[in-house]
Amino acid sequence: MAWLLANEGTVRLGAFVGVLILIALIERRWPARRDVGGIPRTLTNLSLVFIGSAVLRLGFPLLAVGLASRVHANAGGLFGLLHWPSVLEIVLAVVLLDLAIYWQHRLFHVIPMLWRMHRVHHSDVAFDVSTGVRFHPFEIAASMALKLALVALLGPDPLAVVAFELLLSLGSLITHGNYAFAATLDRKIRWLLVTPSMHRIHHSVRREETDSNYGFHLSIWDRLFASYRAQPQSPEREMPIGLDAFRAPAEQRLLALLVQPFKPQR
Repeated sequence: MAWLLANEGTVRLGAFVGVLILIALIERRWPARRDVGGIPRTLTNLSLVFIGSAVLRLGFPLLAVGLASRVHANAGGLFGLLHWPSVLEIVLAVVLLDLAIYWQHRLFHVIPMLWRMHRVHHSDVAFDVSTGVRFHPFEIAASMALKLALVALLGPDPLAVVAFELLLSLGSLITHGNYAFAATLDRKIRWLLVTPSMHRIHHSVRREETDSNYGFHLSIWDRLFASYRAQPQSPEREMPIGLDAFRAPAEQRLLALLVQPFKPQR
């Protein structure tokens, strides 16, 4: 575990690049939709994740894994009081963090100021693996602030935070991939996990569909909190993706996306 904690940045980067390439190859060979994205759009989306990472490094002296190591070493937080077995603590911490991200995502759709940041993700007019990294730097910073607060409150094993951070970044790539499982298999997977077809509904241009299927990993939260939608109104492979606003090519460029939170949604 010590090696993993010491090299978690390298491990996460390697896993991220590997899964990104793998999903890109899968969706190129077996695309679910014929969205026309193009290389400029892909580079724009990838640029956002680099900018967001730089903002985290410059704006936060300590990130989630580092804080978890400190709190856990001092037996702080809820888990520091409970003294549960490490395996149980890690599993429960990952589940609780996943639940927190579900509610964070839902609040980003409800609170106007947060929606202005999050709509950069939803204004993508195509849906593929690069959509999974298209988040405004302000949203990335807000998400990290929430994770730091949760880590301080829970005091989880650092390994749980490493596992969750890996699941969060890799899961975003997997669920945004432009591919689909066979319908029968997809229905079975959805009883536990979010699939690309389930999450694709969340990117529909219809607001009632955008405001559904908020889960990142576990599909149980959408079922439990009545936000689950099984099918879109239009066929999944043909339904419009994105928002009614910000669809012009000029509004899809990097600078336009960075200033989008300051613009009204027409």
